[in-house]
Amino acid sequence: MIPRIHKRGSETIGLIRYLYGPGTHEEHTDPHLVAAFDPLAPDPGRDPQATYGQLQRLLDQPVNALPAGRRPKKHVWHLSVRASPEDPVLSDEDWAAIARRMVAATGIAPDGDDAACRWAAVRHADDHIHIIATVVREDGRRPRLHNEARRAQAEARLIEADYGLRRITPGDGTAAKRPTSAERHKADRHGRQRTPREELREAVRRSVAGAASEEEFFDRLAAAGLLIRRRVAPSGDTLGYTVALPGDRNAKGEPVFYSGSKLAPDLSLPRIRERWTKTSADPAQEPAQPSVTGPASARRRASAAAWQALLVIDHGDDGVIAAQIAATGEVLDALAQTSAAHTRRELQAAATAFERASRSHVRAARGHDHALRQAARDLVHGGPAFGRGEDGATTAMALDMLVFLAVAAANWHAKKQHAQQAEAAHRAAAHLRAAYQAAAEHPMALLRQRGRRLAPAWQRRHATAVHQALPELADRILAEPGWPALAATLAEAQSAGHDPTTLLTQAAARRELDTAERMSDVLVWRLRRTADLPADPDNSQGLRGRGKHAVTSPKQAAQPGPRPANSPLRRR
Repeated sequence: MIPRIHKRGSETIGLIRYLYGPGTHEEHTDPHLVAAFDPLAPDPGRDPQATYGQLQRLLDQPVNALPAGRRPKKHVWHLSVRASPEDPVLSDEDWAAIARRMVAATGIAPDGDDAACRWAAVRHADDHIHIIATVVREDGRRPRLHNEARRAQAEARLIEADYGLRRITPGDGTAAKRPTSAERHKADRHGRQRTPREELREAVRRSVAGAASEEEFFDRLAAAGLLIRRRVAPSGDTLGYTVALPGDRNAKGEPVFYSGSKLAPDLSLPRIRERWTKTSADPAQEPAQPSVTGPASARRRASAAAWQALLVIDHGDDGVIAAQIAATGEVLDALAQTSAAHTRRELQAAATAFERASRSHVRAARGHDHALRQAARDLVHGGPAFGRGEDGATTAMALDMLVFLAVAAANWHAKKQHAQQAEAAHRAAAHLRAAYQAAAEHPMALLRQRGRRLAPAWQRRHATAVHQALPELADRILAEPGWPALAATLAEAQSAGHDPTTLLTQAAARRELDTAERMSDVLVWRLRRTADLPADPDNSQGLRGRGKHAVTSPKQAAQPGPRPANSPLRRR
């Protein structure tokens, strides 16, 4: 059950006309009164003799009784209460009881208060009601409405339990501001699937993902086609910013601008600047990393950064963990805007869902998230992936690790009782799994095909290595459809000079496996990352076809030579 307090109004008759009218798309059916402060209140929906004016005058009487100078300009209070889509249709009697509980909880009409505000509840659809009230009590005083939105939410949680309705996770005040009904109606009129506020929030998030400076951030906003206004101090320093979509205009034909803080709490300029905080171990003082040469390289680095973030979430303090989770949102935003067509929709959905998980009341200790923010930057500058070849396979490698990272974030939020953030992280993980299936389909199919072609003796040898390294999980791994792909990877690692049992032991020791849906897939990507094998099987096969190792260690590079005589690839 979702209660929502709307902006105060100055005309009672206008809201009454809307509540009893046909709606913007003829969606209002059978408007009628279900409850009111007075059981004899006129109902223009069911009584042919009743008029809108009669109901308006009755509600406004305490307001009009005040001297003109004491009347509040915005005296119309409006609350809508909506059931979830899966909830049963409630009766008028149920909605009447819910309306009385809401006006009591919010302070409009406390139980037993004979001098409370006047109110009425109108139902014009099966799934919700509207409560209209005037904020002047019968005794001329104002009601106590401090934190009425929070109190309405708390009462809604109790109503859900009492009526057996879907339990909505309570908010904590860190969510992005939702579009207003006027913004939604405007988007509908213009044929937009999303409101300008939502489009701008996504554009700003993508522009700040991995940005290294304020100027780069504003350059990205301009490149995204947004209109930008900077609020500048007399000293010339930028104090804030607002953005607008070029096609979003008000009634005067002027662009509708939104400040960063109105889009999301962490998109104000001061909060964005925190992302460029340096720690004592300033990354700028560390040896410079090689430049990213393309999407595949960027995705490998994202996978490595996600792995390090997992270790921090396991053992770090709260502020550092919150920073890792916030930076994970930047990685997902960067990955979504550079993704291939067959993964783009799920990755965009994952980034949108995780946006809610990236904020909580635990303040992020910025500066400790450099690796993930650098990974986001690499993804943006590495360019788009095309879904096949090395960049497609490394996308699967990165997504495999990001699923673990999203689940770890959900678990941490759950321990902190951040219900909405935990739920959002789980939704993001579901979208990441779907994107992984699309990205991994081709490279895993090639690996499974190659594994099935291995000589039976080598398949048994690699199965023995799995039993030695993972005795409790070996039977499950060997029974999975992905086992041939793992066998092929073990064969390739052995050809590159690695010991399969040692690699398996290292991969299993780093993080649990039994929570993964497909342990063999997880091991494939961990081994290929640890052994520095090409993510794309075709890539490594092409290198071997030219008489070269797919991967060489420094020792092998110093002493080139033919493959070992016991190499499964050479024996074939």
